Amino acid sequence: MGADVWNALVPGTDGVPDNPFLDFAFFRALEESGCATGRTGWQPQHVVVSEGDTPVGLLPLFLKSHSMGEYVFDHGWAQALERAGGHYYPKLQGSVPFTPATAPKLLVPSDRIEIKTALLETAQQLALQRNASSVHLTFLPDEDADIAEATGWLGRVDTQFHWHNQGFATFEDFLETLSSRKRKTIRRERRDALADGLTVKWLRGDEIKEHHWDAFFDFYEDTGARKWGQPYLNRKFFSLLGRYMAERIVLIFAYDGDEPIAGAINFIGKDRLYGRNWGSTREVAFLHFEICYYQAIDFAIAHKLAVVEAGAQGEHKLARGYTPVTTHSVHWIAHAGLRDAVADYLEAERPAVEREQEALEGFTPYRRGDRQER
Repeated sequence: MGADVWNALVPGTDGVPDNPFLDFAFFRALEESGCATGRTGWQPQHVVVSEGDTPVGLLPLFLKSHSMGEYVFDHGWAQALERAGGHYYPKLQGSVPFTPATAPKLLVPSDRIEIKTALLETAQQLALQRNASSVHLTFLPDEDADIAEATGWLGRVDTQFHWHNQGFATFEDFLETLSSRKRKTIRRERRDALADGLTVKWLRGDEIKEHHWDAFFDFYEDTGARKWGQPYLNRKFFSLLGRYMAERIVLIFAYDGDEPIAGAINFIGKDRLYGRNWGSTREVAFLHFEICYYQAIDFAIAHKLAVVEAGAQGEHKLARGYTPVTTHSVHWIAHAGLRDAVADYLEAERPAVEREQEALEGFTPYRRGDRQER
């Protein structure tokens, strides 16, 4: 399937997907770089539903031999089935590899429910053909999750932290919605992060050169090695991003003179900014918060973007003005015994997640009456 056909099935305007991670160019970079291939345990198995010769639905899907790079953890489910004498892998994974950002997976431009249901049914049939234990669609919008659950898939919820733009003209306007103590804390963190004369630059489109990708990859490798032992993405992937979709990327770099010492990559959607990877070659107090959270807010305000999604996990984001939101995934499991056990687990997990979110709301920095609208 070529870029024109793929992107025509993705929600967007004039063939440009609203969500950059659904762009054909993003998947192309993952596969051409060798990051998401059968060799790395991400064998593409994308599902297309057609009416006659016309594609009308798409489900990005991968046959997987592990559960890494997904951010919705099912290791316990795999261990349970293995202990019972079954085989959890291979499984089918409907997601954007290595990307914990909510995006539609049942890609039907007409939004016809019967086609979305056909995509789900086809994924189940494919699982049986490939001897896969299960199918997992992660980081779904509410409406896709509801359709899947209505057809018998198991629903799961989790929590991320997003910042919401309430029409702010400046960062100071945002700070005015916070309690006095939190305002002072953020101002101090921003001041201290750049106190040694560091400067910050936003790099977009043609401004991003190969030497910028070299620097960013050094940052990324440092963080990846500390978090995962081995980074998921390789150097070639970032060059391909620069070649195929640089206009949808902003690199936020911290410089000491002419030397970049830290940076974050962000992707620009129709109405939101998606913060992804970050790293540094020097420890500087509060620089992580400045580059990843405060500069992202500055960029969103300057470009009138409604939301900043700052990636997976991170309760420390609460104090920086990011608030808890619910994320969704759905799961189809062939093995009846495992399916019943997972259903029981999810039934108990959901209220626990909801209680945790209620508790987290109490730690947001907003003044009473100024809580963010979501």
